[in-house]
Amino acid sequence: MKAAVIHGPHDLRVEDVELGVMGPGDVTVRVRAGGICGSDLHYFHNGGFGAVRLREKMVLGHEVAGEVTAVGSEVTHVQPGDVVAVNPSLPCGHCRYCLAGAANHCLDMRFYGSAMRFPHVQGGFSEQLVCRGVQAIKADMPVQRAAFAEPLAVCLHAARQAGPLLGARVLVTGAGPIGALCAMAARHAGARDIVATDILDAPLAMMRKIGADAAFNTRDTPDALAPYATDKGVFDVVFECSGAAPALIGALAVARPGATIVQVGIGGDASLPLNIIVAKEITLRGTFRFHEEFQLAVDVLARGDIDVSPLLTEIVPLAEAQRAFALASDRANAMKVQLAF
Repeated sequence: MKAAVIHGPHDLRVEDVELGVMGPGDVTVRVRAGGICGSDLHYFHNGGFGAVRLREKMVLGHEVAGEVTAVGSEVTHVQPGDVVAVNPSLPCGHCRYCLAGAANHCLDMRFYGSAMRFPHVQGGFSEQLVCRGVQAIKADMPVQRAAFAEPLAVCLHAARQAGPLLGARVLVTGAGPIGALCAMAARHAGARDIVATDILDAPLAMMRKIGADAAFNTRDTPDALAPYATDKGVFDVVFECSGAAPALIGALAVARPGATIVQVGIGGDASLPLNIIVAKEITLRGTFRFHEEFQLAVDVLARGDIDVSPLLTEIVPLAEAQRAFALASDRANAMKVQLAF
């Protein structure tokens, strides 16, 4: 079967790979849709991110959905013909973090399309895949929408890290797909006002389209957030989705005393003004992947509680994977690009 395989920076090939062997607890899925994520783009452009580097070729992709074609003898919750969103996260279930209810920190995690361990965990950008039954989540919706379950789960977990959002004034810094989904998750949870920032106009226009109350280009207008710094700041919650140190430092100035800043974006090191964090009693929290939020994301999408359709820029055939990755890299013209299989 054909798959999108990364061999090194800008060396993405559509080539044949072997289908895994299905066991009694497994499911075979004919993949129909796969969203290109920021981590996929890091592998494509840089061969990895941070200390994580490709050491062998790897099938990319972890935002995938498709149709069940076969089930193992122990699988009863799905059957051939069902549409499923595939949860790319497979924790071990028995390490200290899994047993403590924090499976996203599993010590033996196997996550699709990840070079964190060796041999690498192959991803889902292939015409078919064999997954564990628990990873195949029945999704009564079009496959393109179902493929948003993984990034939405990331943002639902971030929203959980933020605490209660009912009536909150929220700032989202970084208006890419994750920033947009964080804004949607915050609104779904009852946020009163949502303000977005970015350094490009196109993603900010999308933020306005999906319901942000205000959106500012902080490259063109560096002091755009200055009015929000009055009375020690006004924002109850900040979702920092850019991974850029200036965005985090700027957020500290406009977060009110006692606010929570959720660091969603991954970037390099940052020097922070500790006096502001201390004096304003800011809570700075990280957020990493998800666990039970994947099922919640599927439920939310299936009900139509969150409409992700405006975020889908283009569906590109697998044979044109190079073009798809180039388009997904162009933030001025693309939000979410999906591969079709």
